[in-house]
Amino acid sequence: MKPTPTGRLFATATSTDLQLTRRYKAAIEDVWASITEPERTARWFAHWSGEGRPGATVRLTLVHEDGRPESDMTIIACEPPRRLEVETVDEYGRWHLEARLDEADGVTTLTFLHHLAPGTDVTTTGPGWEYYLDRLSASREGTPTPNFDDYYPAQVEYYGNLTIG
Repeated sequence: MKPTPTGRLFATATSTDLQLTRRYKAAIEDVWASITEPERTARWFAHWSGEGRPGATVRLTLVHEDGRPESDMTIIACEPPRRLEVETVDEYGRWHLEARLDEADGVTTLTFLHHLAPGTDVTTTGPGWEYYLDRLSASREGTPTPNFDDYYPAQVEYYGNLTIG
């Protein structure tokens, strides 16, 4: 199955945001746990260790990447179960990320934002986040893990043609 890209770009007061959305037939607290508990984040993205609180720095290990790269990640905001904002800097750049959760009628909407630093290549960043968020969905639903080759370079054209909305 070829995944369909969903990302959108939005202008903000200070830069541009890449926004991706996923919906889950689940309670907001359960989806929150999927994006904040180290054992559950390790299923789809990375394991982290340290004290998870605003202002703290935790150690992030990308468990699904070659070499299992590590970096420090600062928790900017943590407002359970609705908002998590973090930032990390590594050899690929600055990653200022935010997750917002809302629940209505038994469905939780995850709005994922990458607050893009100037010069961020959305043609590589976008497919990467599509892949990881689909890994999140697969981990929650017990479905097969997606293959990165289905995202990149397949979604480069989509992301290259995005305009700021």
